[in-house]
Amino acid sequence: MASKLFAPHYAEAAPRICGPDPAPLYSQPATSADTMAELQPGESFGLLDITAGWAWGYRMSDHLVGYLRASDLAAAEGA
Repeated sequence: MASKLFAPHYAEAAPRICGPDPAPLYSQPATSADTMAELQPGESFGLLDITAGWAWGYRMSDHLVGYLRASDLAAAEGA
């Protein structure tokens, strides 16, 4: 295992929040995938990518990485 990680590029997360209803955080971009957690309304999410209606990123409170339906997210205030 390498002792250092080389990362020539990185993406800065776009701040988003969970919309008015709880939203499951999936391990893969499919509703049939394992549900890892559930974001609560207003909970912060770091958006890294949106593809085919799925948002990939992480829950800000603990940096748990996963997928949400993009429609479950709203822009964060001031973003």
